[in-house]
Amino acid sequence: MDVILLSFLTAFTLTYFAIPSIIFLAKEKRIFDEPGNRSSHKVSTPSLGGIAIFAGVLFSIVLWTPFGEFNQLQYILCAFLILFLVGARDDVLPMAANKKMFAQILAASILVFKSDIELTSMYGLFGMDGELPYWLSCLISIFTILVIVNAFNLIDGINGLAGSIGSLIASTLGCWFILTEHFEYAIVAFACVGAIVAFLKYNFTPAKIFMGDTGSLHIGLVCAILVIKFIDINYHLPEGALFKLGASPVVAIGIMIIPLFDTIRVFITRIIRGYSPFHPDRRHIHHLLLDYGCSHMRATGILLFVNVIFISFVLAFHSVIELHLLFCTVLVAATALTYFLHNAVVRKKWQQQTSLPPKRKPQPTESAV
Repeated sequence: MDVILLSFLTAFTLTYFAIPSIIFLAKEKRIFDEPGNRSSHKVSTPSLGGIAIFAGVLFSIVLWTPFGEFNQLQYILCAFLILFLVGARDDVLPMAANKKMFAQILAASILVFKSDIELTSMYGLFGMDGELPYWLSCLISIFTILVIVNAFNLIDGINGLAGSIGSLIASTLGCWFILTEHFEYAIVAFACVGAIVAFLKYNFTPAKIFMGDTGSLHIGLVCAILVIKFIDINYHLPEGALFKLGASPVVAIGIMIIPLFDTIRVFITRIIRGYSPFHPDRRHIHHLLLDYGCSHMRATGILLFVNVIFISFVLAFHSVIELHLLFCTVLVAATALTYFLHNAVVRKKWQQQTSLPPKRKPQPTESAV
């Protein structure tokens, strides 16, 4: 337990004291995230906060993880490094989407093939149980990692959101790893939480720095590792084990509900409208909240609270509601919340438009008479 606290404090301290120097360097070199049509901010802001998050997490894990008991760590660190290099490059000089995707597939493949970060079964979801064929297991695992990594990249649109949701997910799963005595993954989880908490001090409104792709890709990768290991380890716990959870895939979905559901929803709506799923727009849940009139901090607080409600629900009812009924309940609840929010935004915009005074005709000037 002491080593987990130390991993949190180490990552927090390094990140907290590194960020002011990064802000200074970004301003000197004029490395900013400039406001655009889709931006939710109005001021040019440094976007290299992910470098401090990565440094804090990496240093803490290397310092406190017992390598003899965690011989897969080297491959996890390799995957971290790949996404760090891609994220940092994209934050300084934007990269083509296909190159970023290739790097993500490479990092995911290293995790699946070398460090056993793998979904070996459907764990009863969709009526499928038993071991999957190896090739199918690898494909599903890589796809899951890519979805989660990009989910965090896509929700990083307002101050504090990606960091707050990431720290909530990592701390929730980290506590479960502590209870089941998988301390190596608990160290990874709480090192990430420590770095994020330090970063959030500078990211809450008025934001002094953004995490950029470097941070969001890294947090997404950490959460992907934790979620997959949670599902697989929980499945292989003996029956009657104290902290074995029923319906673990649905519990994982409930824990990841905000980034996961928002990303899938946005991808589907883009495809229905005839666009690429990666075509940028302002249809994310946090954009809807901003359009409804919420501030950045209020929108972040609302979404964080909703995620807590879903986590509490799946943890409370995992053992008393059948897996597919629980899955449908979570899916319907998330869909309904988004539907009512979207309708509220549309209704508010319509009320604002109808309440505007009619435009007055310009009066002719003397020279025009």
